[in-house]
Amino acid sequence: IVVPKKHITSAAEITDENSNCVAKIFEAVAKIAKQENLEQGFRVVTNCGKDGGQTVGHLHFHLLARRYLQWPPG
Repeated sequence: IVVPKKHITSAAEITDENSNCVAKIFEAVAKIAKQENLEQGFRVVTNCGKDGGQTVGHLHFHLLARRYLQWPPG
């Protein structure tokens, strides 16, 4: 899980003023992926809102890897 230090409730709350924080998260994801040798691939997921499966009221990203991730997700 990758969590921004700045509080943003969910992806629905990303604005021009806080989007640089999200860019930094994806920079961190790329760095982690390299450190963990995830050259076979990975997936970054965030849930947004109750119907989207969000259970924590703080924006965060799940980094999924080291297995084949089918599409569409189940």
